[in-house]
Amino acid sequence: MRSPIAAERLFPGDRIVAYTILVICAGATVVPLLYMVSLSLQSNADIFAGNPVLWPKVLHFGNYLTLFQRAPIGRFLLNSFIMAGVITLAHLVIDPLAGYAFAKFEFPFKRTIFVIVLSTLMVPFFVRMIPIYVIFSQLGWTNSYQGLIVPFLSDAFGIFLMRQFIQPLPDALIDAARVDGASELRIYARIILPQAKPALAVLGLFTFVFQWNNFLWPLIITSSTTMRTLPVGLTLFNQEYFTQWNLTSAGSVVLFAPTAVLFFVAQRYLVRGIALTGLK
Repeated sequence: MRSPIAAERLFPGDRIVAYTILVICAGATVVPLLYMVSLSLQSNADIFAGNPVLWPKVLHFGNYLTLFQRAPIGRFLLNSFIMAGVITLAHLVIDPLAGYAFAKFEFPFKRTIFVIVLSTLMVPFFVRMIPIYVIFSQLGWTNSYQGLIVPFLSDAFGIFLMRQFIQPLPDALIDAARVDGASELRIYARIILPQAKPALAVLGLFTFVFQWNNFLWPLIITSSTTMRTLPVGLTLFNQEYFTQWNLTSAGSVVLFAPTAVLFFVAQRYLVRGIALTGLK
């Protein structure tokens, strides 16, 4: 929401500088996206002609048809939807429950356990990746959906986010429900979750987008073409001496489309959730 006080404090010169910076930032964000779309509509001859253009003279919409003919894009999309969808649902179930426990319940070593959970944020996934791969290999979970999904079923960021949102909710509301005879599960489902919708929207969107674009772990854990996700599957168009940039860009547009639709659908909840949880 625009602040009139802040706007009045800006002198005309300041406004010009502010708008210039905003235009530069917007251009730096949007131009690569537009060029990706442009590349997806160009022929190989246009791309390697040496004259980069944002709007090609001839639009080759057939590149998208060729993309689906050259590779099992439908299978890649299905794998990506299964992986990102199941992980997002798991986060929306597990993280609010853990956050609620840390925010509203007292139990032994609560602070110590919470610090241990938060400390996992300091350990990058690259460090844990090899031990996880060895364990999954011994379990026979490589090149499988459980291998793609299980390492990301929950994380400390989601638990921390939900705890921060649930903690300010009034205890008196929960105590009143207990006095009325409501069970803990009913209190959680009827009082806590409806209040936490903005935070759940942020958690769900961030989780889905991250897992949708996840490249490294699916590349390592899968070995067959049928189990690849879309970001990994696009590497089929990258060869040692030649890269089909138009087909790779067309695949990138297909990869980008679901997250863009999801963002516009959840934009209202996303902005409200970021404001309420302090993720600025």
